[in-house]
Amino acid sequence: MMALKARQLTFGHLEGPPLLEKGELEIGKGECVAVTGPSGAGKSTLCHVLAGVIPRSLPGRVSGEILLFGDRLWDLPLAETVRRVGVVFQDPDAQLFFPTVEAEVAFGLENLCFPEEEMARRIGASLDLVGLSRYRCQATQDLSQGQKQLVALAAVLALEPGLLILDEIFASLDQQGAAVVQGVIADYKAKGRAVLLVEHDPENLPVVDRILHLAQGKLREVVP
Repeated sequence: MMALKARQLTFGHLEGPPLLEKGELEIGKGECVAVTGPSGAGKSTLCHVLAGVIPRSLPGRVSGEILLFGDRLWDLPLAETVRRVGVVFQDPDAQLFFPTVEAEVAFGLENLCFPEEEMARRIGASLDLVGLSRYRCQATQDLSQGQKQLVALAAVLALEPGLLILDEIFASLDQQGAAVVQGVIADYKAKGRAVLLVEHDPENLPVVDRILHLAQGKLREVVP
């Protein structure tokens, strides 16, 4: 079973031409697929669509079929969607809402009513993965942009989704932070999970298995 399969996928804003027209996309378990393309091509919008944010929470036009681990994405309840796919976007300030690192990572787990012992385990494990265990009680406003990005990643990792979508996550990271994310991606692949990575810098693509290019409404695989 594929982690993600999109067929004849067309999407765009409420006004204007489609950003993608009849696109095809597959991501297997244990695979990392990168999406590249020029600014404004629709890469971030693609992330919103594949995570079910558009049109469920944000406006947009979408047609075609998206299967998330074999089930139609738009048939899944929101809580189940969050369990299956997690998204980290480029701007961490748009994703962090709580005063401390621990509260931020705990939020999704609390919403899904995890037991306290399991919550504690997942918070600790996700902060370990991103190297921020010693910042657990830190105020998020006192962190650097790169650290905030890693907190946003930890909050998603705590939910242990089968598909991880990372939208230009390296933009705020220094070399050490980038190495942490590379390690997370490698770990995800080793566990048989899937990653979709939106990225433009070739130096950040060593763990990628396939590369797709989105431009002018077309999504095409890049042949090495």
